[in-house]
Amino acid sequence: MASKINVAVIFGGKSSEHEVSLVSAYNVIKNIPTDKYEVTCIGITKKGNWLYYPGSYESIPNGTWESNPDCTHAFISVNPVYRGIITLDSGNYYHRKIDVIFPVLHGKNGEDGTIQGLFELAQIPYVGCGVLASASCMDKAFTHMILESNGIKTAKFTTVLYADILNLDSEIERVEAKLQYPMFVKPANAGSSIGVSKANNRTELVDAINLAFNHDSKVVIEETIIGRETEIAVFGFNDLIVSVPGEIETTTYDFYDYEAKYEDKSTILHIPADFDEETTKKLQDTAKRAYKAMGCQSLSRCDFFVLDNGEVILNEINTLPGFTPISMYPKLMNEIGIDYPTLLDNLLTDAMEKRG
Repeated sequence: MASKINVAVIFGGKSSEHEVSLVSAYNVIKNIPTDKYEVTCIGITKKGNWLYYPGSYESIPNGTWESNPDCTHAFISVNPVYRGIITLDSGNYYHRKIDVIFPVLHGKNGEDGTIQGLFELAQIPYVGCGVLASASCMDKAFTHMILESNGIKTAKFTTVLYADILNLDSEIERVEAKLQYPMFVKPANAGSSIGVSKANNRTELVDAINLAFNHDSKVVIEETIIGRETEIAVFGFNDLIVSVPGEIETTTYDFYDYEAKYEDKSTILHIPADFDEETTKKLQDTAKRAYKAMGCQSLSRCDFFVLDNGEVILNEINTLPGFTPISMYPKLMNEIGIDYPTLLDNLLTDAMEKRG
């Protein structure tokens, strides 16, 4: 009987999306086909401590995994000779061979190219986009610039740097000269709509910028787009699989923020979205073009606004979308006939074949 493939699932992390990562990781782990894969769990605490976790998967979503007495310190060896995880237990080092890594990490230090660089040094295949694509998609300003240079329409935007905080009044005047209220203010490098605010006037704009600076040293400010919030899932390296569009309907919140995504039970996901054939094709074609323009590989979720006149505006690309029970990416893939276990198997298999 052939031995199982050793997959390391890495979760947690220092980002503001730590809790979302735990829920995503739990859903990934419980859906990985056990007849083919052996899972090694590596959790990263909010302080950045890497731990090998051998306990019950049920303790991951609520964060109690960290207190398990069997946890031991761990790290990835950057020496490609080892191609695996090194654990430290009672002063002794142990090596665990890893065939492929699934970094179920959202936000900074997990989705921004930093940890992908570590995987590249270690020469271990991994699920997700590469270093440059991850970094470029994570930074909303760079995403805007790259997409616009490839003829893909995005919202009108500008940026404010923390280095200019002492000149904030003049920066505000510059922003107001370029954009009209209301505006959306976002940390350039963050996800799950954390730190995002809608500003209707100058006072709210100043407050929103200061809030965003809590999460990043660069802030992106965008014009408000009134349209239907729509998402497309993309999978693959060369031959791409593109899902049907899914639409998000929020009835309680002004926009699809963190609470609307993960806490508001009234948020409705329409899968597939009720678009005509022409609009659906336009969304799918634009998602493909954006995926290739940004250099994405393995998987990404493209988020759009669809205007009343049928115009498609790309909002952002998420290179490691959520895998929680309510997350759109696996739901969209399931809609086109790729169930959860098959999706994970395809992601892991492709990672080993393309990056092995």
